Amino acid sequence: MSSGPLEDDGRAEHPGFEAFEGMWAERAPLGWDLANHEPAAKACVALLSDWFPATTGEIVHVDGGVHAIGG
Repeated sequence: MSSGPLEDDGRAEHPGFEAFEGMWAERAPLGWDLANHEPAAKACVALLSDWFPATTGEIVHVDGGVHAIGG
């Protein structure tokens, strides 16, 4: 799974993360809220469930659509 940036305690460890956050919010056609962990959490639950019974080798992008427009 590939997720967009999320607010957490570890982001302070990455120099330049603030610029990355701003870019993401501007480019995500579906919108992106850095404080909302629910979309990524739901994707994790789905991947760990039996809801993808015959899926192999796929990347699930949970990023508000940034991957689709060349973010």
